[in-house]
Amino acid sequence: MEHKLLYFKDNFFSSGKTEIFNSSKEVVGRLDLKSAFSSGVDVLDENGSLVVSGKFTFFSNKWRIYDANEQEIGVLKDKISLFSKKYEYEAYGRGVFHIKSEAFSREYDILDDQSNLIAKFEKVSGFFASPAFQLSNFNEIVPNEELIAVVMGVNAIQKRRQSAAGNSSGGS
Repeated sequence: MEHKLLYFKDNFFSSGKTEIFNSSKEVVGRLDLKSAFSSGVDVLDENGSLVVSGKFTFFSNKWRIYDANEQEIGVLKDKISLFSKKYEYEAYGRGVFHIKSEAFSREYDILDDQSNLIAKFEKVSGFFASPAFQLSNFNEIVPNEELIAVVMGVNAIQKRRQSAAGNSSGGS
């Protein structure tokens, strides 16, 4: 998957397969969203072969990313921030990347330790629709499939946070 501009989406019920498209609307891969309860995702190439996967481990708020051989290759975590959204992705042996967005923005920048923009993504979905994303990759260090797993991890962390906020405000 060499394409620099990609489009993909979550399912409304967060399970099943969805396509990954390039800017020419050609299918270049698929996401296999494991279930509405586990938040796991597999990123498959155009032939249906597993490239990377991402998931929360038991009792953890960290999103872990694995290669096709089930070796952990990185970890995504939420960073506390009052007026913006911040995450940190440690790509083992390749660096630490910072994911930032303004508080009400749908656009996210992925920066290396020298604050160079290596990728960006944006939620492009409409209201009541499943989240859809546009990913622009400007680097060779972190492959597209791994970045897709990172984006889906950011989405999963946000869903967890919203669910926890909804449950805690349930009232008595």
